[in-house]
Amino acid sequence: MRSLTVTSAALIALAAAAAPVAAAPGTDAPSRQRGVFLTVSGDENTWIRGVVLRCVPEPGGHHPHAARACAELDAAGGDFDKLAGEARLCTREYAPVTVSATGEFRGKPVSWHKTYGNACEMGSGTGNVFRF
Repeated sequence: MRSLTVTSAALIALAAAAAPVAAAPGTDAPSRQRGVFLTVSGDENTWIRGVVLRCVPEPGGHHPHAARACAELDAAGGDFDKLAGEARLCTREYAPVTVSATGEFRGKPVSWHKTYGNACEMGSGTGNVFRF
């Protein structure tokens, strides 16, 4: 139970980092752009991890493959259901993985989640976006 509490606290901190920052008086834009909070979790939330992906003004955030993930989202028009992914053969092992995206991508609100049969299927369906 303790590890779940620590993990939950870490994810809340990451989500707070994705929140928009108010513009300073006399300026037109916030100093930091809002991003998308991405999570990947195992069956029945036995494990969970998350990162913030920012694509504006340039790829960044905590995502290790931010530039590729932003490019893939741009190619899909920001629609997570239309991610091209990468073709690969996967086993039929059932070890469900749930992914989610919450926040803002290129000025549009995002609230999306999907469960895949296993991590290989997730990678095949989402490419670099959930590769962290």
